[in-house]
Amino acid sequence: MTRGEGVTRDQGGATEAREPAEAAPGPLDFWSFIDLANQRLSTEYGSSHQLATQVLLTLNRAANVVTYDLESSVHRPRGLSWSAFRLLFVTWLAGPIESKTAAGLTGMSRAAVSNLTKSLVASGLLDRAPDERDGRSVQLSLTDKGRREMAETYREHNEREYAWASVLTEAEQHILVMLLDKLITNRSQFDVRGRN
Repeated sequence: MTRGEGVTRDQGGATEAREPAEAAPGPLDFWSFIDLANQRLSTEYGSSHQLATQVLLTLNRAANVVTYDLESSVHRPRGLSWSAFRLLFVTWLAGPIESKTAAGLTGMSRAAVSNLTKSLVASGLLDRAPDERDGRSVQLSLTDKGRREMAETYREHNEREYAWASVLTEAEQHILVMLLDKLITNRSQFDVRGRN
């Protein structure tokens, strides 16, 4: 079966390939693609969990759109990537912090944090020093320049966050946080993979 062909099942359960359905009229945007995906997945591919697909496609898309906007409007003009901001943000609020812990809190790999640390040390925003208790570990902390930069950057970042979130009422914002928290904290029902 080639890509794009669907599957039909007869009453005995046998399957056969069939021609793909017509594409949605007009050019697709993200939201019309979700509608098309749900329709094709259920009618052609036998998916029984279209709402789950819609929830996670929408969640992923929303996170990507907001992240890209924050990075391109706030952080890139200041010479920072989204990853650099995340590492500086965690170190600003929780530092001095072990590099390993910073990796866990940012959702990045240890290797990514190590590579990013080198450039942030070179730019004068971050200090990297051996841990006094464990010489194999590394402690990260912001420099004075890094603290000033984060204070300024976060003010701008937070205003942009507010612009995004203000389309929801405060009650809706609380409900959204509650629902996302429920989605993430109840993942023990199956084998979720993630960075530790």
